[in-house]
Amino acid sequence: MKNTVDAVAPALDETTIALGFQVAVSGAFVLLMVTIHGLGLLGISRLLKLNADQLKKRDLDFAAVLLVGTTGVLLFILHIMEIVVFAIFYIVVDRKVSDFADALYYSAAAYATLGTTRGFIPTDWQLVGALEALIGFVLIGWSTAFVARTMSRLEA
Repeated sequence: MKNTVDAVAPALDETTIALGFQVAVSGAFVLLMVTIHGLGLLGISRLLKLNADQLKKRDLDFAAVLLVGTTGVLLFILHIMEIVVFAIFYIVVDRKVSDFADALYYSAAAYATLGTTRGFIPTDWQLVGALEALIGFVLIGWSTAFVARTMSRLEA
């Protein structure tokens, strides 16, 4: 006779373990990307002197537009750096992905939630690719909030 735990909980098979490993790797990516992005935003803020007091002293003029444009370019570079980290991961976990341009395209498509990535990465790592889309979505939203906050401080 089986005990209650064996009857209720399915046995851990290779698929369950593989999914758990992908979730753990994705969790590590969440921590890594939040750290990279947070430090990147901090660096951009300090480099461009985007603190509230200094922004309130500025007029909303051409120089302010250039400041916001520069902020946008630096944010774009930050996102590209994050996409590159994922692309390197895909090359490391799948030796068949030897072309960095393909890995970069796959990563950018996943990160930007384009959705055309099916079949590129092995099944063992597809969940990481799907969760890259969620990570990218959140980080792009964070960048949008950062630009909106900067603009609102300029207009105040």
